[in-house]
Amino acid sequence: MINRFAILCMTAAAVFAAPQEAAKSEALPKAETILDRYIEVTGGKAAYAKVTSEITTGTMEFAAQGLKGSMTTYAAPPDKTYVAIELDGIGKVESGTIDGLAWDKNAMTGPHVKSGEEKTQSLHDATFNSTLNWRSLYPKVETVGAETIDGEVCYKVVLTPSEGRQVTSYYQKKSGLVVKRTMVAASQMGDQPVETVVSDYKDFGGILMPTRMLNKLAGQEFTMTIQTVKANEVIPADKFDPPAEIKALLKK
Repeated sequence: MINRFAILCMTAAAVFAAPQEAAKSEALPKAETILDRYIEVTGGKAAYAKVTSEITTGTMEFAAQGLKGSMTTYAAPPDKTYVAIELDGIGKVESGTIDGLAWDKNAMTGPHVKSGEEKTQSLHDATFNSTLNWRSLYPKVETVGAETIDGEVCYKVVLTPSEGRQVTSYYQKKSGLVVKRTMVAASQMGDQPVETVVSDYKDFGGILMPTRMLNKLAGQEFTMTIQTVKANEVIPADKFDPPAEIKALLKK
């Protein structure tokens, strides 16, 4: 689910390509067809519809800085999320969304309640089961071209939400899978170009998900690797409660 990875990417960013060959000209499929095909090749509508919660664990590495750590994400309908990242030498980095609130907290920048475009983007990305419900999230979708990425022709699809920033996703013509995502993200540090290259799809409970994400953001490059994805686990309601520091900011 690409939006979940966007949340992880922006949480990590709070701490901190080769030329592409043009594909041969041909009639481009409609974006709606490409997005619906992605649902089918990764498991189908019925498999997605069965998911009522999600707990993801994995690792994160900033190779150039020699930083490694763990990450855990909790998600539940309609847009509840909690992300915890533990980085060696940095400490804990957290973010979350619940009931229209979006926040993050880490030792370097302190607690932060999001507002404006940053808040809109976080709440949009937190929408549960976003892959299945793309029509409500992106009222306008358009196939704008085709590019060759790692030897495979990919369709370039621009997704425009009713509020917030456009997202550009690249879907392999042969497999139908997403391989790259780009956008300009709003953040506490200002607008940030983000590129995420995804790979190593694996089956978790009947749904194929990418388990490796190479991210480029704010002059940093880091890799996230998903190890486990547990669906339909009972998540305590208080898991999504914002920490005391965020509650204190809300009272001001």
